[in-house]
Amino acid sequence: MKYRYTKYTGDLLDEIDLEDLVSRLSDLFLSSGFSNPWGDPSASDEDRTMQALHDAILEALFSGGVLSDEALQRLLGEPADGDQEAARQQIEDLIQQIIERMMERGFVTSAPDLNEERQWREGAGAGQGEDSGRVTFEVTDKALDFLGYRALRDLLGSIGRSSAGRHDTRHLATGVEAVAAPKPYEFGDTMNLDPSSTILNAVRRLTGSGVILGGHSDPFTIDVDYPDLMVAQSEYQSSCATVIMLDCSHSMILYGEDRFTPAKRVALALAHLIRTQYPGDSLHAVLFHDSAEEIPLKQLGRVRVGPYYTNTREGLRLARRILERQKKDMRQIVMVTDGKPSALTRADGQIYKNAFGLDPYIVAETFAEVNACQKAGIMINTFMLARDPDLVAFVRRVAAICRGKAYFTTPYTLGQYVLMDYMNRKTKTIH
Repeated sequence: MKYRYTKYTGDLLDEIDLEDLVSRLSDLFLSSGFSNPWGDPSASDEDRTMQALHDAILEALFSGGVLSDEALQRLLGEPADGDQEAARQQIEDLIQQIIERMMERGFVTSAPDLNEERQWREGAGAGQGEDSGRVTFEVTDKALDFLGYRALRDLLGSIGRSSAGRHDTRHLATGVEAVAAPKPYEFGDTMNLDPSSTILNAVRRLTGSGVILGGHSDPFTIDVDYPDLMVAQSEYQSSCATVIMLDCSHSMILYGEDRFTPAKRVALALAHLIRTQYPGDSLHAVLFHDSAEEIPLKQLGRVRVGPYYTNTREGLRLARRILERQKKDMRQIVMVTDGKPSALTRADGQIYKNAFGLDPYIVAETFAEVNACQKAGIMINTFMLARDPDLVAFVRRVAAICRGKAYFTTPYTLGQYVLMDYMNRKTKTIH
């Protein structure tokens, strides 16, 4: 019996790095409504449809470098064959397999069809729901956490940092890891005794008082007194409470540029950095637009641009209240914005708005809140995504009041500035 051997080509699906593909789809998964900037982005789901996912995967396969040239040739077939219908069907089958694999791995889930369920309950028939609306998908917490990790890795790699430790200062404390000479124990120090130095002090005290040790076979004891105690010193490692304030007013997706999606990506990277490298730190997220609200970190990747105005004062006030509850060595606000303050919440709850921005009343109240943050010991670091001269002057005054920093950056360099500032500031002296 003769055997015929052919070259093993394998399955195209096995050649795709699914995690790399998910990273390339991050703009779709973290989209903020940029696909429909002139409508209501918070109510739009055009970029959450299965068709949008299908198109994004198709683009990644052919222009994102996900498949090798050899795999692409196998997928498309030989042009001379002329069987383009079979090639298209093979591409569609591969994309469907990729979507199913992403669901199996827990990166995306199919959104429940509430219209179909509602019609079924009302007796209108379950078959009408599928035709009446578009099939959508939802991004899972696992996918958002993974995108935060990838964003952090890419950002740290681009600035020459492969890892980050805790926040070191020049102060010494009585901790666990000894890095300096022992010192006499003082009330309030951690009881991290240095045994050799403590016993040596006791021996010196006894011999200096005329007590003779040794010279006979009887056991003897060394009485350790309070002045003999010596404790090991370690580097003082500070802790920090941070509130990241994201401007989600409508201008963040207007004028031909999506500024909010990069801001969300940086916030996810910062959250992953704090959770994995600085477990003693805390991070909270505040969105500000017509008003302001705190959101859970796990929802950060899903939020979209909100109403139109920029209520900077309300965002600062909410951030200050959050930080005042934190018992940390350092407390700071990281504010990412591209617009001038254009809204203010009055004492009666009404929102005063001025679309032109830098209204004297709004600016005065905003500066009053900045002064309140300064008195509470809270630093405000502002990352500006615009170059308006009046706005530059406003941001510089905010930095001067609270002794913070003002960074004028772009959506492409925002992540490097934010992460470098966060890590470098922890090396400063803490008083």
